[in-house]
Amino acid sequence: MSSAAFSRLLQLASPALPIGAYSYSQGFEWAIESGDVKDKDSAEAWISAVLETYYAQFELPLLKRLYAAWQQADLQKLQQWDAIYKAGRDSAETWAESRQMGYSLLRLQNELSTWSSTHEQLLQQLVEPSFPTVYAACADNWQISLQEMLHVYAWSWLENQVSASMKAVPLGQVAGQKILMNVSERIPNLIQQAIACEDDDMSNFCPSLTSASCKHETQYSRLFRS
Repeated sequence: MSSAAFSRLLQLASPALPIGAYSYSQGFEWAIESGDVKDKDSAEAWISAVLETYYAQFELPLLKRLYAAWQQADLQKLQQWDAIYKAGRDSAETWAESRQMGYSLLRLQNELSTWSSTHEQLLQQLVEPSFPTVYAACADNWQISLQEMLHVYAWSWLENQVSASMKAVPLGQVAGQKILMNVSERIPNLIQQAIACEDDDMSNFCPSLTSASCKHETQYSRLFRS
């Protein structure tokens, strides 16, 4: 990887990336409200389960396909996988989250003026592209490899979940760092699992996550938007 690509990789991973990810817990806040998450161990168990059940079987395999479509400049495939991802967001909150973050990342890149002409032309033909679609475009445009993109995507989600747990459980900083260390060790294997995942094996089936996201919509008191 070139030094420029490595810098852009760190930029994508940075919590300072202004796309609003910090304002979402993706149902985690309801898991705390319901009592399923109440301490460091239960927080780690919840985060690990979502990463292994949902991300490794749906979001990361789909991100891989979007990345390949960008590499091939295949508009039909981009539209297909973008639509499948949107259909897989099975609550109003998660759909709104992906739409907002996709919009914010796209606007940021437009303002940075870093798109190649090919990426710019294809993006103009996509209607409200989801966050993974724009994310994969950034990675391809900045010549970030597939595995590095997937690793940073999973790491960023994990870091955000740990940050949410520290605010909402609440957990101390040491407990948060222990969760990061323990769960992040599984990311390389989950990436290989995601890369090997066939189309027919992809699944967004994660009932606890779906239920938590739906119930969060009417949660009386909350810190996060989802």
